[in-house]
Amino acid sequence: MGQERAVKVGIVKAKELSVVFHSAYLLNGKSVVGAHVFTLADVGCHFVPQASDASFTLKDVVIGIGFHWERKEEQTFCGELVLMEEDGMLRAVNVVPVETYLTSVISSEMSANASLELLKAHAVISRSWVMRMMESPRAGRLPSLDTDTSQLSTIHIRWYDTQNHTGFDVCADDHCQRYQGITRQSNPQVVKAIEATRGQVLTYEGEICDTRFSKCCGGMTEVFESCWENVHHPYLVAKPDPYCNTHDQRILSQVLNNYDQETHDFYRWTVSYTTAELSALIQKKSGIDFGQILDLVPMERGASGRIITLKVVGEKQTIIVGKELEIRKWLSESHLYSSAFEVEKTTDGFILHGKGWGHGVGLCQIGASVMGDQGIPYTEILSFYYPHAELTNLW
Repeated sequence: MGQERAVKVGIVKAKELSVVFHSAYLLNGKSVVGAHVFTLADVGCHFVPQASDASFTLKDVVIGIGFHWERKEEQTFCGELVLMEEDGMLRAVNVVPVETYLTSVISSEMSANASLELLKAHAVISRSWVMRMMESPRAGRLPSLDTDTSQLSTIHIRWYDTQNHTGFDVCADDHCQRYQGITRQSNPQVVKAIEATRGQVLTYEGEICDTRFSKCCGGMTEVFESCWENVHHPYLVAKPDPYCNTHDQRILSQVLNNYDQETHDFYRWTVSYTTAELSALIQKKSGIDFGQILDLVPMERGASGRIITLKVVGEKQTIIVGKELEIRKWLSESHLYSSAFEVEKTTDGFILHGKGWGHGVGLCQIGASVMGDQGIPYTEILSFYYPHAELTNLW
């Protein structure tokens, strides 16, 4: 077995960064403590904690970027702080051991009060994902675009995957994995879950698995290639999930953080637009003038019912759009809950009848929370959502 590694996490990017050091940090051999405001003139500063329990707070950290729950928070972190330049702005990068990183991730992706077995399962998949990113990152896969105008309809296919970040390994928001410092790490169960699974990852044929997960699969999980590039992973399969249909608030509160609980009816949902509203929305979100939208026609679906390609028929032009996240972006001010929807045309508009929240690939957090609440061991939760994968110790 190898040794635990440190992960560099990109937190917030701004013209100025407000930081409060709650205990002494070293900068070039000098002690720094208290409140400070940093600008681009401070690029390259590297603050090292003088004690193992040292921490600092960042103000105005944006979470849920681009989603309907986007907001700013004040967040507290342990470990090192590095200030770097990115796109003419100042980026705060937190450097922490992987296991420390995970204590934040699993209490940011869900409530710290989740069942121990769910926390263990999520610790393994979050560890697997970050280690796969650090060992074999996906260079240049965000976004991928294919436009073909040789057919009667223009084909616009785009998927959004994690690409290499410059200067750090992963970001702290939903684009990678939620990492909100020790702000929500309020339950000893979190530390217990990390210690119980220390160094454990899922592997397939000797490689660390790409352990995707989503909020709610809607009753059926999806395959990787329906949402991203056309690569098949045998451990990311489409299968019925009998667990994720629950309205038990006690269980939902374990996996949905406070701002996630503002979202309701995600297992089955409807969205309605008048023709004028939908036409204006699609033009705004796609940048393409379709004129009046005449029809939305699903062309290809994945096993879970998620639409892979959708024909958008307008007065001025017709375009086939995919994959699932691009469809969700075009049909909502932020993102539709998922692309698993049926289209109903009305006398003056469209109703989308949908299911699930997210891409549906890999572990379903709602389903796994029900399994964990029933006392199903984390190893069985993992084997249910990632069949053919093996549990392996990295350190």
